[in-house]
Amino acid sequence: MQTNNHMINDYDLVLDAKFGKCGTPEREMNEDKARDFYTAQILLQARKDAKVTQSELASRVNTTKSYISKIENGVLTPSVSTFYKIIGALGFRVEIVHPIL
Repeated sequence: MQTNNHMINDYDLVLDAKFGKCGTPEREMNEDKARDFYTAQILLQARKDAKVTQSELASRVNTTKSYISKIENGVLTPSVSTFYKIIGALGFRVEIVHPIL
């Protein structure tokens, strides 16, 4: 994923650098906000990659352009169900992979 002209391959490394390792008080306080931001960036980039407008996407998932905009701007975080609907409507899929240890 790319944000602020930087490629992010492991968001945990970004959180470690900014808020400390998992379990620290500052990390715990900010982790949900950071993940919400990351989710918004993923959806925004997926929509742009699919060359779909907010209005087109809203129509595909039976919601409003305003709702899509709020998600992409981090004003609200979609439910898991809505996240999957959006990803599917853009022609993408979510894949969970076990990292090689």
